[in-house]
Amino acid sequence: MSTTVPFLAVRDLVRRFEGVRAVNGVSFDLPAGAVVGLIGANGAGKTTAMRMLATLDLPDAGTIKLNGVNIVEYPNEVRARIGWMPDHFAPYPDTTVADYLDFFGRAHGLRGADLARRLDEVADFTDVRVLANRPMDKLSKGQTQRLCLARTLLNDPDFLILDEPAAGLDPKARLEFKNLVRVLRERGKTILISSHILSELGEMCDTLILMDRGAVMHHGDTSTILRGGKGTTCLMHIVVHGEVAPLMQWLALRPSWKVTEELRNGARAEFTGGDPEGLATELRRLVRDGVAVVDFHREERRLEEAFVEMLREPPVL
Repeated sequence: MSTTVPFLAVRDLVRRFEGVRAVNGVSFDLPAGAVVGLIGANGAGKTTAMRMLATLDLPDAGTIKLNGVNIVEYPNEVRARIGWMPDHFAPYPDTTVADYLDFFGRAHGLRGADLARRLDEVADFTDVRVLANRPMDKLSKGQTQRLCLARTLLNDPDFLILDEPAAGLDPKARLEFKNLVRVLRERGKTILISSHILSELGEMCDTLILMDRGAVMHHGDTSTILRGGKGTTCLMHIVVHGEVAPLMQWLALRPSWKVTEELRNGARAEFTGGDPEGLATELRRLVRDGVAVVDFHREERRLEEAFVEMLREPPVL
């Protein structure tokens, strides 16, 4: 009986700093071609874990295998397949964009026509060709991030590790970056991406990994996390005509409802018993009791809400 080897298999990963376990027994698998979000508060261990996956740091215990190759024991065999984009990217002084990319292309062993072709490909893909002669320290934040991504792609890696790639970007630059991630996904790249902009991770990622205090607390597909794992509990958006007070009073009297947000013209509230018949019954009761409902629909939780809620729950291992 044959078994499929995961694209990335992380088992019991541990990293200590001065006796503190920054990464504490982390295990997860990533399938090939997936876009996976890594979320967690500052100090949760995300960057430390990503640096070990990128072969830039050694674990104190545990294994990391990329297509079956142990990258802790044989890092040189897999480095050509990994692209690492750090969260902090300092410009080189007195260096143009073109010179910077040429330097890293040569560091990857590219020469001659192969180097020229690859430089053209990444410059076109990340839209940095027009910046070729500009000094690195004269770039905007968005331009700097695009340059860092171009450098990350020079070796045409199968596995991209992107640590806070959208940090500090304006809305236009974030949208452009999301589009680049989408195209990379279409090209079959496997991507692990961390970000504090949780709403955008929800849009980009197939699955999410939540870390807290060095451990993986949850790992699941994005849609399930957004729906919540409480069986028949669902999040409802209720809009009323006129005063909101009657709706709030009605919800407060019913133990199956919990208001999560009071709105100018209604409320968002969790309902336990969220099957279609139960929701239909609640809507009839609302109208019968004189609440002027004009909209009553089910919606997904915001990822920020799901994140906070998961931190309150026991870990799902």
